[in-house]
Amino acid sequence: MTGPESEGLQMRRAVCPGSFDPITNGHLDIIARASKLYDVVHVAVMINQSKQGLFTVEERIDLIREITAEFGNVEVESFHGLLVDFCKERDIPAIVKGLRAVSDFDYELQMAQMNNGLSGVETLFVPTNPTYSFLSSSLVKEVAAWGGDVSHLVPPRVLGALTERLAKK
Repeated sequence: MTGPESEGLQMRRAVCPGSFDPITNGHLDIIARASKLYDVVHVAVMINQSKQGLFTVEERIDLIREITAEFGNVEVESFHGLLVDFCKERDIPAIVKGLRAVSDFDYELQMAQMNNGLSGVETLFVPTNPTYSFLSSSLVKEVAAWGGDVSHLVPPRVLGALTERLAKK
């Protein structure tokens, strides 16, 4: 084995959590930026059994794996329950979250303080690229459902999956 772990150094790990239904260019931007700062970035796809997603959790995981493969240090899996438990099980000390607006900060700060209080996990806020400051998965789905062009808002592979899924509805 070579690299930091073979030399007794701990790998720098972080998690980017979300529902990613579907993953957007805004999500991808945050994951890409985190992948430059950490040795391993875990993308944690949230399972919310009370919500019916457009894509299954497995489909979201497959899309994200395909899209992030070029980074070489991104691991994608699902989680159910508390994010801090996911972090503890994998020895992840940091959560990376993108912030689009001040309204995001209000909610995310409360979550960050709760997570830190529960487990000591730190949250790092990354300002969203202004190009994506308005972007959300919900908006992408709504615009696409009405026939709007979302090709500049999602990776090409996601656009294909989105177009195919909406055509079946």
